[in-house]
Amino acid sequence: MRKIPAELAKRYEAEGWWTKDTIGDLLARGLATAPDTEFRVHSAFRPWSGTFRDVEHTARRLAGGLRERGVGPGDTVAFQLPNWMEAAAVFWASAFLGAAVVPIVHFYGRKEVDYILGSVKPRVFIAAERFGRLEFQPDLCADVPVVGVVGGGGQGQPQPHIERFDDLLSDTPLSGTLPADPTHPALIAFTSGTTRDPKGVVHSHQTLGHETRQLAAAYPPDRGTQLTAAPVGHFIGMVNAFLIPVLDGAPVHLTDVWDPGRVLELMTRHDLHIGGGAPYYVTSLLDHADFTPGHLRHMRYAGLGGAAVPAAVTTRLAGLGIRVFRAYGSTEHPSITSSRHTAPEPKRLFTDGEALAGVEFRLEKDGEILSRGPDLCLGYTDPELTAKAFDDEGWYRTGDIGVLDEDGYLTITDRKADVIIRGGENISALEVEETLLALPAVAEAAVVAAPDARLGEHVAAFLRLRPGHVLPTLDEVRAHFDRAGLARQKWPEELHEVQDFPRTPSGKVQKFRLRQDIAVRK
Repeated sequence: MRKIPAELAKRYEAEGWWTKDTIGDLLARGLATAPDTEFRVHSAFRPWSGTFRDVEHTARRLAGGLRERGVGPGDTVAFQLPNWMEAAAVFWASAFLGAAVVPIVHFYGRKEVDYILGSVKPRVFIAAERFGRLEFQPDLCADVPVVGVVGGGGQGQPQPHIERFDDLLSDTPLSGTLPADPTHPALIAFTSGTTRDPKGVVHSHQTLGHETRQLAAAYPPDRGTQLTAAPVGHFIGMVNAFLIPVLDGAPVHLTDVWDPGRVLELMTRHDLHIGGGAPYYVTSLLDHADFTPGHLRHMRYAGLGGAAVPAAVTTRLAGLGIRVFRAYGSTEHPSITSSRHTAPEPKRLFTDGEALAGVEFRLEKDGEILSRGPDLCLGYTDPELTAKAFDDEGWYRTGDIGVLDEDGYLTITDRKADVIIRGGENISALEVEETLLALPAVAEAAVVAAPDARLGEHVAAFLRLRPGHVLPTLDEVRAHFDRAGLARQKWPEELHEVQDFPRTPSGKVQKFRLRQDIAVRK
C-alpha cells in the first residue's frame, strides 16, 4: 500500500475524520437504532420485501456460516450480484466478520471476473446463478475455498465446495462484530483505467467510513426516500444502498434493472425519489414517453457526477425546477469536490464544486489535478500502479485536467488518462484497442470518447485497415467482443476508417485530434 505521511494521519484523527470504528461497528450501531426500517427490492426476477432486522438476521446467519468455515478478519469476500437483498447480506456479513469485501459489477464478463478473482484470491465468492447475460461459471472459482450461488446452484455442480446461498447460512447467527484494525482494508473495488485489466482500489475502514459519513451529511435533508438503481458492484452504488441509509435510518429501495418506464411507475406508486448519479439516470426519465410534470415532485434534487456533466443538461434540469449540484471524484478518491445544494446556482450548474472536508488539491503546470484527503484510498492491489499514482507526500495523480475560479471552485475540462466514462462506468481505451487488433482486418486501432446525449460518452474506434480488407461492420465487431468475453459497455458504438492517424513527431497518435474530428462530424 502507499505510504501515508504521519502528519496527515494525525490530522485526520485529530479532526475526527478517521476514527477507531470499523465498517462493522458503524453498521451494527445503525441497524440497532432503526431495525424496523423498510428494505425492498423491486425486481421482476427476484423481488423481496422486509426490514433492516430481516436483512441483518440473514447477514448474521451468513457471517456465522462463514465463520464456521474459517473466514474472519483479514480475509476477502467477493460477490457478483445484482441489486438484491443477498448483496446487502454479503456486504454486511463481511463487515461483521472484519473481512474485506470485493464487489464485482454484475454485468462484468468472464474476462474481468477471472482477472479479479485471480488478483485478490478471495476466501469466499458468492454469485448469482443467472441474471440477464450473467451466468454462473464454476470453473472461474475452482480455487476459491467457499462458493455460494444465489438463485439455485450447488446441486449437481462439479466442485463439492459450491453450495447454495441458503446452505451457507448458520442456525447460529454471529453476534456483535469481530475485532479488526480500522487502518486495514475493508473494501477492494475494481475499476477500469488506462491498463488492460481492472484496477483493484483498496479502501480501509477509515477511508470508507469517512466517505460514508461525509456523503450522508452532505445530502439534502428533504431529499425523500431514494430509489437506488446504480449497481451495488460499483463503489458509489454500494455506499448509497448499504451504508448511508443505515447511518440515516432511511428506507432502502433497490431496483436491479434500469427501465425508465418502470422507474417512473415506482416513483409514483411508492413515493420514491431519484437523486441523481450519472446524468443518464435523470435524462432518460425526462425523455421517456410516460414522464409527466407530476413526476418532478419526485426529482427535487439531482446530484450529478460519475460521468461528463454537460452544461446543457444542468440548465435543462434547473429550468424544470430541479435543484442541480455537481460533484467530482473517483473510486480512488471518491469525493474530491462538490457544490453544496445551497450554493449559488452558477456554481452548482457550471462547476464541479469546492474541496470537501479534509481534502486538498492542486493543479500542475499542465492543469492535472493532484489530490489527497481522508477518503483517499490506500492504493492498488498492483504495487506498480500504486507507485505511479501516489507520491510520498500523499498526493494522488487523478489524470484529470481542471481549472480553478477565483472562489476556489473546480471545473474539469479534459482527461489526461486514456479512459472513456460511459454512464458512470470507466472503460480502458487500451483494452478496447487490443481487442480490436485481434480482428484480421485491423492493422492499427485508436479508441477515444465520443459525446453521448444519454450516457455522457461512448466508445468510438478509429481503424487503419490491412491491405485488401474492408471496414468490419458494427455487428461483426460486437460479435468479436462478445467472444472475447468483454462486458457489453466496452463494445465500440461507432467505427471510423482512417488511412493514417495524426501523430506527434515521435509517432504517437494524437487522440485529441480524433476527438476534435468526432465533434466536427456530430
